[in-house]
Amino acid sequence: MHVTHLSLADFRSYARAEVPLDPGVTAFVGPNGQGKTNLVEAVGYLATLGSHRVSSDAPLVRMGAERAVIRAAVTQGERSQLVELELNPGKANRARLNRSSQVRPREVLGVVRTVLFAPEDLALVKGDPGERRRFLDELITARSPRMAGVRSDYERVLKQRNTLLKTAAMARRHGGRQMDLSTLDVWDQHLARAGAELLAQRLDLVGSVQPLADKAYEQLAPGGGPVALEYRSSVGEALAAASTREELCELLLRAMAEARKQEIERGVTLVGPHRDDLVLKLGQLPAKGYASHGESWSYALALRLASYELLSAEGAEPVLVLDDVFAELDVRRRERLAELVAPGEQVLVTAAVDEDVPGVLSGTRFAVADGAVERV
Repeated sequence: MHVTHLSLADFRSYARAEVPLDPGVTAFVGPNGQGKTNLVEAVGYLATLGSHRVSSDAPLVRMGAERAVIRAAVTQGERSQLVELELNPGKANRARLNRSSQVRPREVLGVVRTVLFAPEDLALVKGDPGERRRFLDELITARSPRMAGVRSDYERVLKQRNTLLKTAAMARRHGGRQMDLSTLDVWDQHLARAGAELLAQRLDLVGSVQPLADKAYEQLAPGGGPVALEYRSSVGEALAAASTREELCELLLRAMAEARKQEIERGVTLVGPHRDDLVLKLGQLPAKGYASHGESWSYALALRLASYELLSAEGAEPVLVLDDVFAELDVRRRERLAELVAPGEQVLVTAAVDEDVPGVLSGTRFAVADGAVERV
């Protein structure tokens, strides 16, 4: 899979941008703040319906504009497709596929698949559990685009359940009359069903990524591992006894029943995939808090390389995006990473200066400055 043309309108700093792309390595080089990352961010957005830099769409729309448009022509084998997303902050985004009538944005998931390396990846190791949950959920959606609907259903039900719990908690604190919480059982059922599907997919993914991440870490930092991934669930050790989605659903229902009193007191859902974490271990110790800066970088890169190998083995090879990564690495890790990614079908690199792009990644160069993207 590779993107053959990227078109932007009112996206970030670009009023307009038309960028033809080739297979192999393409590097966008220019001073910081000139819009290099904006280009690869747009490609990543097509793959995930989200940015790796911000949590909302508003910053993605050029100042003074009402909406932004990302359009890309994509080739996979003999098949070519055109995918378009219109970002409307505060309103529903819109999507088109092959210039057809409007489709739901999540229906274009899978047309573009990316694995993106960026300085923000350090948060996978050093950051909060939410960073690691996002890593898992974006990867399961890349493997199976239908999971976007499951994730959306889970978030919708969770929001409704939390609203009910919060109202009950406030009534209790202010001495109001006892609320009728019979509808909570209905929300429990919905949350458990969607949660079981999400949980099953995450557990399967962790099992698949584990050996690939260990292999990648050894390639980046020989002798520095092993690495291990341990899924830590809010339902506790009982998770080990559940092997089917039905069993996971029952497990979540029991855990919610046991936590109900505490949930009503605190006004929030305390059980479910939204409370889980992926514990990253280096040797016998958790990487968070124990790994050095260099080890943390290697771990984060190993997770992305494992993602790339997994997606490549299961379908079309994703587009590799390396956003200002090489400047963050020492010479040894820089060269090892470059050698590992160089054979990719399409590799997009951003760098402030040419010297930051390893020689093995020779290919097309674009100079990015003052809002212009020019092939050199």
